[in-house]
Amino acid sequence: MRNNEPRLLDLRLLPFAGMCWAATLIGILGGSRAAWVLVAILSGAAVLLAAGCALRGPGRWTAGTLAVLLFGSCCAAGVAWRVQAAERHPMTELARNETWVTLVVTLADDPREIAGFGRHVLVNANVVEIRRATETIHSGGAVVVLAPADGWLGLLPGQAVVLRGQVSPPRHRDLSLAAVRVSGPPADVGPAPPHQRWAGALRARFAAAAAVLPADEAGLLPGLVVGDTSALPREVKDDFTATGLTHLTAVSGANVSILLGAVLLVVRGVGLGPRAGAALAAAALIAFVVIARPSPSVLRAAAMGSVALLALVTGRRKQAMPALAAGVIALLAWSPGLAVDFGFVLSATATAGLIVIAPVGVDVLVGRGWPRAVAETVAVSVAAFAVTAPIVAAMAGTVSLVSICANILVAPVVGVITVAGAVTALIAGVSVPVAEVVVRVTQWPLWWLVTVAERGARIPGVSIPVPSGPAGAAIVLGAVVALGVTLRRRGPRLVLAGIAIGVLVLWAPIWPSSLGRLV
Repeated sequence: MRNNEPRLLDLRLLPFAGMCWAATLIGILGGSRAAWVLVAILSGAAVLLAAGCALRGPGRWTAGTLAVLLFGSCCAAGVAWRVQAAERHPMTELARNETWVTLVVTLADDPREIAGFGRHVLVNANVVEIRRATETIHSGGAVVVLAPADGWLGLLPGQAVVLRGQVSPPRHRDLSLAAVRVSGPPADVGPAPPHQRWAGALRARFAAAAAVLPADEAGLLPGLVVGDTSALPREVKDDFTATGLTHLTAVSGANVSILLGAVLLVVRGVGLGPRAGAALAAAALIAFVVIARPSPSVLRAAAMGSVALLALVTGRRKQAMPALAAGVIALLAWSPGLAVDFGFVLSATATAGLIVIAPVGVDVLVGRGWPRAVAETVAVSVAAFAVTAPIVAAMAGTVSLVSICANILVAPVVGVITVAGAVTALIAGVSVPVAEVVVRVTQWPLWWLVTVAERGARIPGVSIPVPSGPAGAAIVLGAVVALGVTLRRRGPRLVLAGIAIGVLVLWAPIWPSSLGRLV
């Protein structure tokens, strides 16, 4: 941390982000009526506060509180309008009656196979037309399509598709209009946009280059670099989930920050100025979003990764916190459904932990004689676990006991894999045979990732079941706080170190057999 860095964080935008999130959440879960009631409450409170201010004079917090109330009223009005439009959409009535219709939709993402559901795919799409026997309705809106893999797998985002299916109410309240069950291939398929054809070809060539690696590593690399998990074995994915490494099986903010950091290092190395560096970083970010697909999850990762990189590069947490709050507001305004997305909650809280908690941990550990690189790795892993464990417990009803240890063990290789994988992807766009040679650089780091996840998942009691929902989140949050307070003493820290050594001893007998995979 720089010596002139202010000790206090700039939290002025945080109430605005919290109000925006709360208003969006209430509108989506409670419906348009609840959102309009919230508009009335916030507007009424703002009027009363303004009247009191006019009569008695402004107080210290009056202007800020009034601004937050008015901003929240605007956010609630915006989400109320969008939710009301979804409630009155023609597709909503058709879904309630489970009607069969012909739709023209534009794919918003790649079709992805559903594990344990036969040869079926799930794909997000946007409605263009609703065709019935006597009328054609031109209207937009998001739907989720469930279809057989034949004829659907391999389609690209942006392609217009004509389908015949039965619509039903969506399973989740996220502003989706309906779920559409299709029994066959699409009736007609339009061309994909040029940039999506380029991205699809690059992803395919990258996957072909990665195929020279062992099966587990070949499936993991495209998922970690460009979010393509189509070839990732289910067993590997389960192992990563059990050990708290799920964020490495898909695009995350960490990937984005590593890639942008590598670009900035190259820019500094060749002596370009800050404006050129910012332009190249922006171009790299746009290219990454196009290749990884501009879905809400990828855009969320791009925003959170950019904020995390800002905190790392500038060393100024005071600047990073307003950037995080502004990013949350912008993402919720663009896609309100993110408010009920656990992935968005995890990304935002993990980034906040990186900004607020991790630097404090680094300072404490460095002050006790730890090397800075080790201190940063440990502090980041501990901070990420502390803020996300309650959310994971609420979502999945389980807590991984080896998450911190596993993330510390894999931290040294994640950056190598991400940068080497990105370089391989670029080379694959020109020559797959050359990329097949370059991709070998990632084999050892990928083997380490897979081995840590596999062996960690085999430890007895690696995950503790807890109640899902708010109860589980409260239990885990209380345990995390209690553990943090307890570990301030020397004795408990020694006990924890002994447990960590014991875990490593449990893993020790597996190394010879695992090394044999690389020979």
